[in-house]
Amino acid sequence: MLTRSAIRALAGRLVPLVFAAGVALVATPARAEDAPAISGAGATFPYPVYSKWADSYAKETQIKLNYQAIGSGGGIKQVSDGTVDFGASDAPLKAEELDKADLVQFPVVMGAVVPVINLPGVKPGELKLTPELLAEIFLGKIKKWDDPKLAQLNQGSKLPGTAITVVHRSDGSGTTWIFTNYLAKVSPDWKKAVGGDKSVSWPVGVGGKGNQGVASYVQRISGAIGYVESAYAIQNHMTQTRLKNRAGSFVDPDEKAVEAAARGADWKSAPRFYVVLIDQPGAEAWPIAGATFVLMHRKQKDAGVARAVLGFFDWGYRQGGPMAQELGYIPMPSSVVDLVKKSWTADITDSSGAKVWPPEKHASN
Repeated sequence: MLTRSAIRALAGRLVPLVFAAGVALVATPARAEDAPAISGAGATFPYPVYSKWADSYAKETQIKLNYQAIGSGGGIKQVSDGTVDFGASDAPLKAEELDKADLVQFPVVMGAVVPVINLPGVKPGELKLTPELLAEIFLGKIKKWDDPKLAQLNQGSKLPGTAITVVHRSDGSGTTWIFTNYLAKVSPDWKKAVGGDKSVSWPVGVGGKGNQGVASYVQRISGAIGYVESAYAIQNHMTQTRLKNRAGSFVDPDEKAVEAAARGADWKSAPRFYVVLIDQPGAEAWPIAGATFVLMHRKQKDAGVARAVLGFFDWGYRQGGPMAQELGYIPMPSSVVDLVKKSWTADITDSSGAKVWPPEKHASN
């Protein structure tokens, strides 16, 4: 088994990483047991794109990145405790939270959180919802799909009298943070009764672990509605709803709509990259969008491991854009990537205070 000093030597030459969620996703050249491991944990939101990146990146290296998709809350805890090399969260941390844990954060990709349904006879994009009706469904006030409010909004669609089963996350989740903060913004009743957070007290429904758990329940339960990151909806061929946005337009959660939501984000002025993309203005904007973030310690015990982790995300920024778009994610604009890499240089150091990025300066170490 290679030691951490071996990782340092490899990372100094910017070798790529193999990404895994607990196990290697891709067979690697040479002996798998000799491959060093870099660890991460957290959000399930970015797992599909990280996996896809890894499939290509693995062909260039023997290094594994073991990633546990356990939810944003778990990722924040594990990186804070120092049990993983990086954490991942879809809920950005505010500056004071980062300072308290001595962490830095940076966005990787953007995506949509989408309502998905299992309603036989209803095609993807056919069912329209307003923010108010979405909140009433998740509050348990609308109990059947042929409710007069839904029928009036969806004239021309034959909605069955099937009971509605709400499916939500059971774990601490950045996807939940995005979704519930959206509902709290558009519905006073939701804000008063539930609020917005990574974990909330759900009024009704059944809980699934991770985006994959919610997707699985929705697919199995006739009449179900849940919320997942768009990549899970795409990969599982799920029925997505349309949603009325702030401008009054009913929009689909496609790439164009997420780009429209992200267009007005002011990353340059955002303190420590704290940007929330919900309920953005614009006729084409999808109203429930967000970025996914990586969390790392400001002061790294092992500079080589830190460079290896940053090297993976550097590759993702440079070469992973088309793969991210295939899954429904939106790559970060080049101007934001430049800001991110400057923050790596300025904010992440080794135990002696020396910079760990860019790696060229350390290639001889």
